[in-house]
Amino acid sequence: MARSVYVTGIGRGDGRQVVELGVMELLTRRVDRVGIFRPLSHDDGPDRLFQLLRARYRLAQDPAGAVGVGYAEAARVQAERGTDELVELLVGRFHQVAADYEVVLVLGSDFHDTQLPDELALNARLANEFGAAVLPVVGGSGQDADSVAAEVSNALRAFTAQGCDVLAMIANRVPPEQAGRARELLEGRLGVPAWVLPEEPSLSAPTVAQVVQALDATVLEGDEAGLARNVLDFVFGGAMLPAFLPALTAGCLVVTPGDRADLIIGSLAAHSAGAPSIAGVLLTLDERPTRDVLALAARLAPGTPVLAVPGGSFPTAAELFTLEGKLTAATPRKAETALGLFELHVDAAELTERLSVSRGTRVTPMMFEHDLLERARSDRRHVVLPEGTEERVLRAAEVLLRRNVCDLTLLGDEGAIRRRAGELGLALGLDEVPETGAVARIVDPQTSPLRDTFAERYAQLRAHKGMTVELAHDVVADVSYFGTLMVAQGLADGMVSGATHSTAATIRPGFEVIRTSPGASIVSSVFFMCLADRVLVYGDCAVNPDPDAGQLADIAVQSAATAAAFGVEPRIAMLSYSTGTSGSGADVDKVRRATELVRELRPDLLVDGPIQYDAAVDPAVAAAKMPGSPVAGRATVLIFPDLNTGNNTYKAVQRSAGAVAIGPVLQGLRKPVNDLSRGALVPDIINTVAITAIQAQEATR
Repeated sequence: MARSVYVTGIGRGDGRQVVELGVMELLTRRVDRVGIFRPLSHDDGPDRLFQLLRARYRLAQDPAGAVGVGYAEAARVQAERGTDELVELLVGRFHQVAADYEVVLVLGSDFHDTQLPDELALNARLANEFGAAVLPVVGGSGQDADSVAAEVSNALRAFTAQGCDVLAMIANRVPPEQAGRARELLEGRLGVPAWVLPEEPSLSAPTVAQVVQALDATVLEGDEAGLARNVLDFVFGGAMLPAFLPALTAGCLVVTPGDRADLIIGSLAAHSAGAPSIAGVLLTLDERPTRDVLALAARLAPGTPVLAVPGGSFPTAAELFTLEGKLTAATPRKAETALGLFELHVDAAELTERLSVSRGTRVTPMMFEHDLLERARSDRRHVVLPEGTEERVLRAAEVLLRRNVCDLTLLGDEGAIRRRAGELGLALGLDEVPETGAVARIVDPQTSPLRDTFAERYAQLRAHKGMTVELAHDVVADVSYFGTLMVAQGLADGMVSGATHSTAATIRPGFEVIRTSPGASIVSSVFFMCLADRVLVYGDCAVNPDPDAGQLADIAVQSAATAAAFGVEPRIAMLSYSTGTSGSGADVDKVRRATELVRELRPDLLVDGPIQYDAAVDPAVAAAKMPGSPVAGRATVLIFPDLNTGNNTYKAVQRSAGAVAIGPVLQGLRKPVNDLSRGALVPDIINTVAITAIQAQEATR
């Protein structure tokens, strides 16, 4: 039977969705097929958390099969036939799910209007009958550290008295000022691990879209990104503009009658200036600004929501103050925040070990991507992003910071970056210094004191090309050169660029400043091709147009090292249009000579060639064309004879086979610099930054 994890609470308001999401993240890192089962559910529409997990983790599970029974039916069965009958019914439905999955995440009841007596005991019994380990979550909202510790201890006793196998205890939503003391009171005193998660305001804050839905508001202005902003505060406008502006707070929703054009325009102008960035404006009394005012609003703060409701300020306020944010498939930023909170305060390695879930043999794209973030986070590094005002880079930066993947430096004009982040409603924590989490800062190459230092260094490095300090002063103001010099001087561990810059603009500074690592004759690249059940490494698909035999051998050796560094056992196939000795010609001879050179350089590596692609990856074809080869049919590192072949092949596999292509990842430089495609999506940037951080880790070992 599948190993199952039963996440449950002891009452309402514990915010355990954060823990359920975090546990799902851990499980999907280990196994491919994770099922979800909610024994008891409300019959009020789709299960929000299931929909979030299904979308985020690409689950194929039928929603109907993920639910046991509704609370009303459960109460009826329990009243008419007894608890044993209810438990037997739910156990049967659980096993229907467990039969199809390697592991099952069970979502306990929510203690809200359930009409079930002794709900804690029912959850405990179900966990025992399912053979599931229990992970109880205790809500600590508004409590001091002593109360939190006492409640956690009492909850542990309650579940162990029921015979449960308790994995750990988690206190959630603890006031931040009480969290440290609560950890001290719990550490090492329970016999099981106990972790404390502080309250995170942005998780309980509704989004603007949730305000729209709750109030049935009309959206006069605003885009999808604006509607996704968190509403962290409410500011009600009645005063004149000079007295009103100081009351604005970051992330607030301005609530004002619709005829106050001065407050509408003043709020949006303040937002545009980043002082502060607001969530939006809500107009009451069914008053609408004139078309000219709305047009000015749209120009001042593009994308910022302007909403309208028919009610007055008082009844609107009464509704607003009852709203609470929810984790749903429509709030992916909240999910990233929740995972970042979980990963920062829960010992993932210890919890994973206690889960006793063996890693599967298949490596899916999602598992590979999870592993990248986990490895980067384990030894946090500092990556510089030269394209600091680019929307995709800023969105990726928010995720990287919330997930504590790495520290970041954004290059560019500070005012422009802050304004752009504000327009997008992003929380980059630029003015915060968290004790343990990742941090971001902004550096403007035009005004930074480092510019003079970098100019002198660059002039020294390029003196043989006639470079002077005066000329270098202009060169290093370029963000790509400035970022590369930060890496070269040890002020950052790696750089990622290319979302708006060409490949040449990104990597040329690396050639000039960082230069090739010892033993590498050239800089080359690989793509990690994440197929449905494995990860292959393709090289070189981005840098060298027509390498000679020696360069091709160097690419193969570098690619094998990169593969090994990211957990892919290197078995190198030197690709050609001919397999073995069946063909001849200059192109085949080049690959044959390169194969010989790899064997001479690294006799410890498994390598074969020339070999055709099908013989390299298909065991049946390999048995016919190259029997007895240690590589044929099992190749993991595929080296293409030239850029034309490599680039077209990776794109064909990416588009036709639905593979996730991560890269290009540059190799051969002394310190990591990586290039992005100008069509890169936010997940591509996140993955590339994580890879860069891991390369930086490897460079210091």
